Amino acid sequence: MTKHDFPKIHFYDQDFVDIYDKTWAWIQDCWINGAPKSGFDGKFFAFPESQTVTQADAIYSSFFLVYSNRIFQAHPTLDLFYSRQEANGAIYSAYSTVSGAPVLEKDNPEGLGIPLFAWAEHNIYHKSGNKKRVKDVLPILCKYSTWIDTMFKKPNGLYKTPPGATGMSNVPRGDAYYMMDFNTMMAINMLYMSALADILNDKEISFQYKKQYFSLKTRINSLMYNAADGFYYDINKNEKQVPIKTIAGFWPLLAEIPNGEKAERIIEILSDPKFFGTAHPFPSLAVSEKDFDESGRGYRGSVFPYLTFMVIKGLERYQRWDIARECAIRHVYFMLDSMSPDGNHYSGNLWEAYMPNKEGPAKWPGKTNFPRAQYLTSDALSTICLTIENIVGLSISLPRKTVDWVIPSMEIMGVENLSLKNNMITILSNKSSRGWEIKLESEKLYYFTINILGVKEKTLPIPSGKCSILIDKL
Repeated sequence: MTKHDFPKIHFYDQDFVDIYDKTWAWIQDCWINGAPKSGFDGKFFAFPESQTVTQADAIYSSFFLVYSNRIFQAHPTLDLFYSRQEANGAIYSAYSTVSGAPVLEKDNPEGLGIPLFAWAEHNIYHKSGNKKRVKDVLPILCKYSTWIDTMFKKPNGLYKTPPGATGMSNVPRGDAYYMMDFNTMMAINMLYMSALADILNDKEISFQYKKQYFSLKTRINSLMYNAADGFYYDINKNEKQVPIKTIAGFWPLLAEIPNGEKAERIIEILSDPKFFGTAHPFPSLAVSEKDFDESGRGYRGSVFPYLTFMVIKGLERYQRWDIARECAIRHVYFMLDSMSPDGNHYSGNLWEAYMPNKEGPAKWPGKTNFPRAQYLTSDALSTICLTIENIVGLSISLPRKTVDWVIPSMEIMGVENLSLKNNMITILSNKSSRGWEIKLESEKLYYFTINILGVKEKTLPIPSGKCSILIDKL
């Protein structure tokens, strides 16, 4: 097997394969060195034209870089932020690649970023099996979490953060004081901090963050969930809900905050064309809101790939693989169609944001740099990560030596030469004279769970070498 190339995907629509391959080629241009006076060592992943490296980009890019077969490492950009941690635990949301100084905005003077490092590190661990890294980063992340608590946690247990901390710059929020998305991100942070401590068998830290998680989960459910609307809202200073439906209301799915009944109601709103069920899933603001804009206008209706990624990962938490896959496919189709406005076959760009009801990049009159073309720190979440995990349907854990494959319908698809550390694997489904067959190739033993149509599920040990599974025989 080839050991020095990106994994290949197989899918019945060749356009998906082509944009997946093109994305890996484009990603090479996003590895940059800081200017000599920046003090940055080595290469890191950033949008080349911005002259800044952001915490959000470092976190989100790690989710697709883990699939590069170690050609591109997922951790250098994260390590850049860890290496600049302040004595009080602060890690700023962005740094200049020219001077190395923190980039502080007027609407976010403390430089607070999205607190999702632990989620990224947990994912890296399951794709690399590197337990030593978990041991090295956990103290950094504990210190960072303590800084956020000290600076932004209020006596009611919720977090009051600057408007710019979540990045949703112009989304209408009324008189919101406690932001839905940031508070839920903190719950996600606590959930994965506990999971990282479990990897190290540190029961004390695990219990500490698990306790914090359940406490915050209770506060979010009691104060931010509206039983009549079946949705989560921001709340104001007096803990009254601000009933504006934004995509922030879906972060609780990823944090596993709603119970099954609440989750079903939220997912209904997600699919409803009166709210978030637009042709291109999912708009940043509900169609029903007075400020919704068909052209996008920033966070007033634009479809942002990183937010679509968040919603789809939230659907996974409630085993809604069917909706997750359908929406991922529609989303990538719109990205593809937006690349060829003049009919020239996919000759254009991927974009930072898209219109919600027709193909093409979003628009924001007066904003010359919106949306940014080839914003791969976000776009590759769709063309690589969602393609492997939700469209092809593979879920991988190196420490467990497991590969799960959820196939909602039998199609020609799969992955070839995907590295599980020192084990290259190939999994392909095809129709032969004997019926639907899954061909597997591996250098070492691993455990393969296949779930077909939600009807058949089987876990099998896959030996080294080549073998095949006939679906009809399962």
